[in-house]
Amino acid sequence: MWWSLTVRKHLYEQLQRRDMGGIAEAARRKRRILGALISLLYDPDPLIGWRAVEAMGEAANCIAEDDPDFVREHLRRLYWLISEESGGICWRAPEAMAEIVRHRPRQFADYIPIVAGLILSLAEEDLDHFKAGILWAIGRLGAEVGDHARDVLPAVSSSLNDPDSQVRGLAVWCLGRLGQPEFLHGRTDLLGDEGAVDLYEDGALHRVTVGDLVRRTVADRTSKE
Repeated sequence: MWWSLTVRKHLYEQLQRRDMGGIAEAARRKRRILGALISLLYDPDPLIGWRAVEAMGEAANCIAEDDPDFVREHLRRLYWLISEESGGICWRAPEAMAEIVRHRPRQFADYIPIVAGLILSLAEEDLDHFKAGILWAIGRLGAEVGDHARDVLPAVSSSLNDPDSQVRGLAVWCLGRLGQPEFLHGRTDLLGDEGAVDLYEDGALHRVTVGDLVRRTVADRTSKE
């Protein structure tokens, strides 16, 4: 118990500083740090929760160099924590899984359809709680989703009409990351959507609007053409 409390306190301080390198090196020596990071996914401070997601990806990446099976078992645990049977649902588990897989998409390729498919496989009452996080997870994987994008695009695009602005905004962001901005064509309602969206980028939480994300997505596509 003392070990876990001490480590959690130290990790919390590192997350406050965004010391991802320090966390990753510590995890290389003490793999149990991955488990300690799970507890910080539950933190009431959303910035700490998001940085725990980021740190989990960095730490798992280091551990996987020597012991990919350990990381694979951790991914299984995160997947289990999405279910009610776990007794402690982790609302950030999809994001954490995506962040781990993003670092090593070939090594953990079998988890790409699992993460992306959450938007199709969860019961409706559960999906309401997880949808924003799943959209972020799919977008974070981006091009790595590959052919699986065809299966999830209808669910992602339908999320543009969700009553929750966080879901609408992350659906826009996700479509941009998947290289599918054409789903936004003609959606003047979204262009003028002032609904708030909290987006984690570069270690910080940014408050933007759905319309902001539409304009950014269209601009990114135009710059690449």
